[in-house]
Amino acid sequence: MKLKGKALRFEKQNDDINTDYIISGRYKFKIQDPYELAKHVMEDLEPDFYKRVNKGDFIVAGENFGCGSSREQAPMSIKYAGISCVLAKSFARIFYRNCFNLGLPAIEVDTDQFKNGDEVEVDLDNGVIVRIGRDRSKKEIKIAPLPKTMQTLLSDGGLVEHFKKHGGFKLD
Repeated sequence: MKLKGKALRFEKQNDDINTDYIISGRYKFKIQDPYELAKHVMEDLEPDFYKRVNKGDFIVAGENFGCGSSREQAPMSIKYAGISCVLAKSFARIFYRNCFNLGLPAIEVDTDQFKNGDEVEVDLDNGVIVRIGRDRSKKEIKIAPLPKTMQTLLSDGGLVEHFKKHGGFKLD
């Protein structure tokens, strides 16, 4: 699986971005439509964030992304906003698992080298990220390839979609 988009970083905070920053508690149970919920993604951290997302872009963050709660609305709002993948130095464990359950790739990588607006290409099969800077310089970053199980979940659209497609949990 290959993904392409632009790096979206946050000015105010990059570490410890909790699930209430991702989607405020005032929306979690009030809005049921995932596309409507996505319009409020990251708004407490950056009010116009949703407006600068183009389909396929990447959230680029620091340590402990997604800490705070186990609610699936946080990764769901990211996915439905059009973000193709989250790149961070580390993730809260439950958030990380929820991402894959919903079909949203979450990749641990040293994100210090990414600038806002960089072009990013991720090859999940081969474990390679290419960062293309504004000056067109390229840097190839090796990451651990995702296990086949995780790639299957992602290609099927998440755990529920995988079960619907295969009538249970099946791997090739």
